[in-house]
Amino acid sequence: MGAVPASAPGGTAPLRIVVRAHAMPPEHNAGAEHMLVSMLRPLVERGHDVSVWLSRYGKAHDVYDYRGIRVVPLESRLDYPTAVKRADALVAHLETVPSTASMARGYGGKLVVLCHNTHLPSFRDMAVGGTALAVYNSLWMQAEAELFFAEYPKSTRPAASLIVRPPVFADEYATKPGKAVTLINCNEAKGGKVLEALARRMPEQQFLAVRGAYGEQILPDLPNVEIVEHVDGVNMRERVYARTKVLLMPSSYESWGRVGCEAMASGIPVVAHPTPGLCESLGEAGVFVDRSDVDGYEAVLRKLLAPAEYRLASKRAKARSAELDPAADLAAWCSAIEGLKG
Repeated sequence: MGAVPASAPGGTAPLRIVVRAHAMPPEHNAGAEHMLVSMLRPLVERGHDVSVWLSRYGKAHDVYDYRGIRVVPLESRLDYPTAVKRADALVAHLETVPSTASMARGYGGKLVVLCHNTHLPSFRDMAVGGTALAVYNSLWMQAEAELFFAEYPKSTRPAASLIVRPPVFADEYATKPGKAVTLINCNEAKGGKVLEALARRMPEQQFLAVRGAYGEQILPDLPNVEIVEHVDGVNMRERVYARTKVLLMPSSYESWGRVGCEAMASGIPVVAHPTPGLCESLGEAGVFVDRSDVDGYEAVLRKLLAPAEYRLASKRAKARSAELDPAADLAAWCSAIEGLKG
């Protein structure tokens, strides 16, 4: 399971694709940014000129390469407007959409909006007019967008839309599972309090608390909880999944839930709160427990950690990972971007 094979699109000239993002790995590692990276990599492999221009100040001052993608920090003070003027496509997501849409209108560029959540600002910013392509990360997000357009009929639909599930290249994450119960990004909304409660209830069980990219982190000072500092995506296999037996995702909101799909590549079962996004991404492999039911989480964990039950859950996780092979989604994505030329 890998990226779309490198090949020039029918002998046409490479496209200039300019992306506006507020932050990027390795400094900032969140699901939206790693989805962006995994969508840009096949475009680079197909020979296109892809650059990501950051809109916030960060630690990096010089242009750097990340997974083959050229990243231009705000501090570099290079000429972003000229890059936009020359671009064949402008890609934006999250907070960068309004400003990128303005630049697209000013320079006549083709605007591509990646929608990572179903919050009103995401749809509103995408629907201000001039969006050539909207990308939704799930079927349920697409359905929510349709409800938005029904409620706000004066909004402007994008010229085209596409579903691209956050691409996970399973061979980059697959490993032999470890022994710990793990939570990635330990803020309250992701389930930091659930992790702490479970660690207190199960002192014999090892837990990993992985510091996230955002939000106030709940990092218990307990002998059976190891704190893992913020991890770049390229190191997740060794530093997190190779040490994880079960992944917790008691999130109050997930539009998809990328880390669950990363974990399933190794057959790691995922115990999650049943958000619409997690129900869609985890499918029949997910073990769903309401985030308010700590007793339920404890009972499920104790059952899952038994060898026979674990083997069955692990088999379902690997099967779901295979179903989520991103090749078809990425081929459609590359074709859609290449279709913007002209």
